Amino acid sequence: MVVRKVRCPQCGGDSLWSPDNPWRPFCSERCKQIDLGAWASDAYRIPVQEENGEPGSELPEPTSRA
Repeated sequence: MVVRKVRCPQCGGDSLWSPDNPWRPFCSERCKQIDLGAWASDAYRIPVQEENGEPGSELPEPTSRA
């Protein structure tokens, strides 16, 4: 069986992709914990940009009935 080497997403080092590596795709428990901490602290985010700068400003103005 050929063992694949992949790049660790945290440190960029070589990581073995096999059942012998309990931390895959990470190279070590340390890299796995660092990544988990980044998720827990909201370090990984998708940036959102408001279209008009004001949340809810795309809603139409209410009309008054007299």
